[in-house]
Amino acid sequence: MRLALLDYGAGNLHSLGKALEGAGAEVVITSDWSKALSLSALILPGVGAFGAAAAALPQDRAPIREALQGGFPCLGICLGMQLFFENSEESEGDGISLVPGSVELLDAPVVPQMGWNDVEIDDDPIFEGVGPLIGYYANSYICVPDKEADTIAWSEYDNRRFAAAVRRENTWGMQFHPEKSSAPGRRIIANFVAAVRGMS
Repeated sequence: MRLALLDYGAGNLHSLGKALEGAGAEVVITSDWSKALSLSALILPGVGAFGAAAAALPQDRAPIREALQGGFPCLGICLGMQLFFENSEESEGDGISLVPGSVELLDAPVVPQMGWNDVEIDDDPIFEGVGPLIGYYANSYICVPDKEADTIAWSEYDNRRFAAAVRRENTWGMQFHPEKSSAPGRRIIANFVAAVRGMS
C-alpha cells in the first residue's frame, strides 16, 4: 500500500509523512498528479496559500474530481481540505470542486487562529476510537460547504461555528492538523490508513 503525499510547495511534508509511516503506510512524495492517482490513496497537505496550491493543480481538474467522486481515497489537511472546494476569498484560482461551497476569511479580531481548539465530531469511521478531540489549528480561512451533510466535525472560534472536517465518498478533509494533534490526531491518520488498506 503506497500513499501519495502531494508536494505543491505547501510545506510540513516531513511531520505528516512521519505520521503516515507511523500508521504503517509507505509514503511517496510526488508533485506528479498522474502518479499520485495511480497509487493507493492521495494526501493533500496543509500550510501555504490557496492561490499557489491551486496553480499547482492540473489545468483540467476533472480527472482528480472524477477519481475522488468514484471513491479514490483522499485525505486533505488544512489547505488541502480547502482545495476540495470551488474557490477561496484568499486568492484567485479554482479548487477541485469536489465539495460544493467556498472558502472564506475567518471573521475574528485575531487571525490566524493558532493553537488548540475543541472539535465536535460526528459518527464517522475516520473518528473511530478518537474520543474527545482537541485539534491543532493554524488557519486564517474556513470552509463553508453548501450542504450541511458534507460536514462531519465542527469547531468554534470567536463565536463563529465552522466546519472542522468534511467528507465526500472516501475523501476526508480536516481543517485542523491531525499530525500535530497528539494521540487523537494520530488515531485519525491511522484510521485513514486502515480504511485505505481495507479498500485495497
